[in-house]
Amino acid sequence: MKPIWKSILLIAFRDHVSYLFLLIQPVNSPVRLVPPYIESLEPYKPGKPSSELQKELGINHVVKLASNENPLGSSPLALEEMSRCLNTLHLYPNGGLDLRTVLAERFEVNIANVITGSGSEGIMSSIIRTFLCDDDEVLTSEGTFIGFYVLARSRGIKMITVPLKDYRYDLAEFALAITPKTKIIYLANPNNPTGTIFTRAEFDHFMKFVPSHTLIILDEAYFEYARDNPKYPDSMHYRYDNVITLRTFSKIYGLAGVRIGYGFAHDTLIKNLLKVKLPFEPSTPAQAAGIGALRDASFVHRSLETNTSGLALLVPALAELGLPCVPTEANFVMVPLQSEFDANTLCSEMLQSGIIIRPLKAFGLPHCVRISIGRAQEIEQLLTAMQKSQLTTATL
Repeated sequence: MKPIWKSILLIAFRDHVSYLFLLIQPVNSPVRLVPPYIESLEPYKPGKPSSELQKELGINHVVKLASNENPLGSSPLALEEMSRCLNTLHLYPNGGLDLRTVLAERFEVNIANVITGSGSEGIMSSIIRTFLCDDDEVLTSEGTFIGFYVLARSRGIKMITVPLKDYRYDLAEFALAITPKTKIIYLANPNNPTGTIFTRAEFDHFMKFVPSHTLIILDEAYFEYARDNPKYPDSMHYRYDNVITLRTFSKIYGLAGVRIGYGFAHDTLIKNLLKVKLPFEPSTPAQAAGIGALRDASFVHRSLETNTSGLALLVPALAELGLPCVPTEANFVMVPLQSEFDANTLCSEMLQSGIIIRPLKAFGLPHCVRISIGRAQEIEQLLTAMQKSQLTTATL
């Protein structure tokens, strides 16, 4: 039976008449608007906002230790640089060219090896869209950054995951999981949410098993906190042609709300990424903030000192409460508990005390919680609340 067309449009012009037939689906024909792999996605859920908890509890002060933000605020030099660009906001950005130039000079590479974007996730999204074909596969770990899971699954391709081993990436199992269809391997070092790292020796050995056509996304969002560890494989000290390094200004520089990140890779990879990324990304204020932040060595030093002293205060105190942490090289700690129920109970108890920590069910670690390192006063408030928890009082 011939379809019943809903309309035929007749368009008349000055000296002639042309007919345009608008072919529309039959009235009763079902149309799938959203692909099934998008319908099945769970959107990324960030940590609970402080403002939301304030409204719920009717309180003015909340301690947020859920999102690995810098407790000192933002880099002063970044804010200063941002203020200088405010009178040019009527002009389109230059696609990060100024920041790419500064980064190239800073890390002694060619500008053709540098890309910038709206956070490292913005660049990650461009990588997914640039390099993945329909029959490709991606490979990553369980218990890692869920933002990558969302991006990879949004492409509708197969994703293979490898279990953690002692809360660390198991690169030996990664090597065994590589298939001829593996196009992208995602590695976070340090890993979020565990805080653990793989060593340079482990990484170099692993790379012997990675085909040249397989790309490595090496997410180093927390590298500033780990770079002084002699075993840490800072990717800018040596290069592989199929490795794309991603970094961010969100953590150590305190610019999470600005959304600015950067990456390094072989010029062929960068050239193709630049074809796909949004043409005016990053924004003018974000680029200015990144340029200013790179000059702020003093703020980085103070941030690292705050993190080191915070860890020294928090980790032993949690152990005394019967809550040992996984060893970390980042600005947060992960605490494994006996069960998902215990993890949810602890998070709920902390919320009632005006303190936000992160449950990790979405990361595939339902029995764990993640706690960001705050200022000393914030950590003391957390510990005071934890001493009253039914979980810790049962173990004391």
